Parts: sequence; structure tokens; C-alpha cells
Amino acid sequence: MTRSQFEDLRGAAERGDHETVLRLSERELGERPGDDAAHDLRARALVALGRLDEAERHAADAVRLDPDEIRYRELFAEILAARGAHADAATEYRDLARNDPRQVTWTLAEARERLDSQQPDVAVEAARRAVRLDAANADAQVALARGLVRLGDGGGAVTAAEAAVRLRAADLAARELLADARWLAGQPVEAFGGFASLSSELRGSDRARVTQKARSLYRQRSGRAGRVLGAFGPLFRLALRSGWLHLR
Repeated sequence: MTRSQFEDLRGAAERGDHETVLRLSERELGERPGDDAAHDLRARALVALGRLDEAERHAADAVRLDPDEIRYRELFAEILAARGAHADAATEYRDLARNDPRQVTWTLAEARERLDSQQPDVAVEAARRAVRLDAANADAQVALARGLVRLGDGGGAVTAAEAAVRLRAADLAARELLADARWLAGQPVEAFGGFASLSSELRGSDRARVTQKARSLYRQRSGRAGRVLGAFGPLFRLALRSGWLHLR
């Protein structure tokens, strides 16, 4: 590819002109199939167009041609994750982190993909590495708490979730995770209070989810009267958001 041809290809990519990128990269790869940069730019355009299977092939070709180029390997991992190949994506992120052990982002990405691939034990290992690298990283604490919840370690999950909330108090997802962990850890009063507070702050499906958790917990812990109240959804929701319900 001449300099002017590459500049045309890169310019089209920078403009977000994906169809032009596909046209120019196809011509280039027809002439020089070993052009790793053309494979990379074509893969990125295909991702933007939602053509993930094709994007994966070109990203893999870019990695094969230049395995030391971090951008290519990151893109390949991102495509695997987007396509739902979470275990393979986790392996890619793990290998990236091995080459740069101080890179928390890749370790966290591995932890998330391990959870999505139903490997909570390995996810916890990755999250612990991330926490050791940066204990003040709220995302690392969240990842650790999620993994520990999956493993049924309520006490450990509470500790990690509490750290996440301290670091990012406005994060409603972290607060819900803390309530989940407290429920698992046998702290129903604190868990119910967390769900009740969130039910007045969240909207739509998120509100419905935490309200259902509060309802289930209330019915479990409040005796016959609580089970009766919990059976009437609209009444329970009104009472919960009005602050009338408490566990002891």
C-alpha cells in the first residue's frame, strides 16, 4: 500500500466512513494479504457495522501477522467478548495482562469475562489480582464482590462491596451488590434497608428488580403477616417506597 493509499484508508476510518474502509481494505488485501494494518482497520469497520464473525477473522489475521501489537490483541479480545465467546475473551485478556502485569484494565476484563463464562472461581482469582494492583479501584472491588457472591462467600462479598461503595458512593449498582451480599451473609435487616432505599431511587426494570428482592426477603423474614402483605404486589410496593416497612 502506498502512503497516499494508506492515508486514504486511515482517513476513512477516522471519519467513520465504514463502507469506504471496507472498499479500500478489500482492494489492499487483494494485492497484499499480509498487510496487518489493513486487516485491523477492516475488522474495526466490520465491528461498527455489527458483522462480528467477519471482524473476528480479520482481527485474528492482524494478530497472527503482528502478535506483538497490543491494539490488535485488544480488538480481538473485545470482538470475542461481543460475540459471546467469553471464555476465549478471558484467555486473551489474561495473556495481555501477563505481558504487562501492572495493567489493571486487562485483569478486570478477564474477571468480567470469567463471570460471564460461568467460571466464578477463576473470576475471583483475577479480581483479587486487580485489587492487589489497585485497592482503590472501585471496579476491581465490584468484580471481586460479584465473583464472591457467585461462589456463596457472603462475608467476603460484603467486605469487597463495602469497599466499592466507599470508593463510589453514588454507584447504585454497587449499592445493590452490597445489599445482595448482605442478604447472602445473613444480614437481612441491612439488606432489606438497602433494597428499600434503592427502590425509591431506581426506575423501570431496575426498580422492579430491587423491589422484588425486597419483597422476597420481607416474606421470608417477617412471619405470616409479612407473607400476606407480600402477596399483594401493589400494596407492598406502596408501603416499601413510603418507608412503612422494616425488618427486625
